[in-house]
Amino acid sequence: MSRASRSPSPDGPRGDLFDPQCPTRRLLDRIGTKWTSMAVKVLAEASPEEVRFAELQRRMAGISQKMLSATLQGLARDGLVGRRVEATVPPRVYYRLTPLGLTLEEPLAALREWAEAHMAEVDRANRRSERQQA
Repeated sequence: MSRASRSPSPDGPRGDLFDPQCPTRRLLDRIGTKWTSMAVKVLAEASPEEVRFAELQRRMAGISQKMLSATLQGLARDGLVGRRVEATVPPRVYYRLTPLGLTLEEPLAALREWAEAHMAEVDRANRRSERQQA
């Protein structure tokens, strides 16, 4: 790892995005998706309460059951989401943000706000680029 990635911090070494071997890149791949941003938003709005899987799927229009399951599994593996299963038939599965997951809401909210505020400009730039390439 580069010198910057070895800088001490209270929680261990700090990552270096520009180091090809740094796990920061994998983490950004996971948290930088639209589905992660949507799941974190829904769970943050419900916090500290839990949200059932079916309710998450309903609130996240367009997400498949498989994609939601994979997104939540990744967030749980990373310690951002907690999962609780009630042993009923069928089982009821509940999710909530962990304290670490709650720290992710603010930066993702800023990114969502930026995207919503600038989408028209980005669309115009895309159309200009497409016209220039034609």
